[in-house]
Amino acid sequence: MGKHIITPTLPTFTIPATAQIESLTPYYPPEKKQAVIAEIKQELKVQDAVLVAHYYVDEDLQQLAEETGGYISDSLDMAKFGHQHKAKTLVVAGVRFMGETAKILTPEKRVLMPTLEAECSLDLSCPIEEFAPFCDQYPDHTVVVYANTSAEVKARADYVVTSGIAVDLVKWLNAQGKKILWAPDKHLGHYIETVTGVEMIRWQGSCIVHDEFKNQSLNELSHAHPDAALLVHPESPADIIAMADVVGSTTQIINAAKALPNKTFIVATDKAIFYKMKQAAPNKTFIAAPTHGEGATCSSCAHCPWMAMNGLHNLLTVLKTGENEVFLEETMRQKALQSTQRMLDFARDHL
Repeated sequence: MGKHIITPTLPTFTIPATAQIESLTPYYPPEKKQAVIAEIKQELKVQDAVLVAHYYVDEDLQQLAEETGGYISDSLDMAKFGHQHKAKTLVVAGVRFMGETAKILTPEKRVLMPTLEAECSLDLSCPIEEFAPFCDQYPDHTVVVYANTSAEVKARADYVVTSGIAVDLVKWLNAQGKKILWAPDKHLGHYIETVTGVEMIRWQGSCIVHDEFKNQSLNELSHAHPDAALLVHPESPADIIAMADVVGSTTQIINAAKALPNKTFIVATDKAIFYKMKQAAPNKTFIAAPTHGEGATCSSCAHCPWMAMNGLHNLLTVLKTGENEVFLEETMRQKALQSTQRMLDFARDHL
């Protein structure tokens, strides 16, 4: 495997440090925090809005979504929930491509985000200006892209996938004799190749959070907790995946924590997922897999800096002002909808 891997020229971009982002977030003493939360709840009612939050945002936002009839999940489930909800406004707490996905599925609704500056390294690593000509080199390949991409990249793709469905869809396409071009996550792409035996042309992007997990430090942590099960997201490097007891999407990781008999888990994904893991398995212990540094010396510290940009302060602001609305050009949105809908149809018919 891997002989057809093409390494395009990936763009460079600035990665903010999680510690830096968190240091800029306003601190609310308990009384003030409760007042802000109460004001947000009132604004959600006034604006006929529902809050959908990703597993990786701050637990204050996840809890607020639950308390107000909103939803916490992965990016596609967030968008599907918003599509089905009667609210006229969707407030998406996550990163920019998640707001775009909500707009792709629900163009008639207003989609707001606490900040439009919250990016994703996978999205940033795969700009349409580079990706489209790359795809054009392989006109006989079916283009499959991960959900962590821009609306423009989804519009260029034949299929959009989540990590939970990627293996099944690639197997299905391969059974039909399809050649596959995969983007953007190189680690998830390698994992899919390993599991399915299907060789793909792969874009070489990566997630800054999962890319930081290191084999040596993880080995040391595992030896210190010999009874702990290791749960790993497939965006992680191959040597981390090789150590895993369970490899899965965010939802699959949460379900594994509930189902497995282990009392302790080492978790190789964004540690903000612990909010839902503790709900699913309240009597169990969760430990974040180590990154290459400690404290502020690492880039992500097992928490996405762009996810950390979402907070109570800018959530309240966007509800009051209507700022940070997501807009998509309609022709491009319709093309992105086609590739997304193909995945939804596949899930409905085959899973």
